[in-house]
Amino acid sequence: MGKRKSRAKPPPKKRMDKLDTVFSCPFCNHGTGVECRLDMKNLIGEAICRIVKKAFAPPLQILPFFSSGSAALTEPIDIYSELIDECEKVNNFEDHDS
Repeated sequence: MGKRKSRAKPPPKKRMDKLDTVFSCPFCNHGTGVECRLDMKNLIGEAICRIVKKAFAPPLQILPFFSSGSAALTEPIDIYSELIDECEKVNNFEDHDS
């Protein structure tokens, strides 16, 4: 009697790299000044500069129709992108106003 052939083990699953939550500040240009956090309880994202104490808090985008609860469409990088977009809007508005 021979030994049963064993199946080859499946390859290990690749882990997704975590996205950054700390970014450079558009106001003071400090390399790690802005920290972005998500408050899922209150559905608000926060981008706060630790150096100049500026804060930005847009609402989170939520998909309510997932069976496993609500899924956020917002990551910390998205909060930072919205902060940069708002800064550009304000700067363009001031340029057109002059």
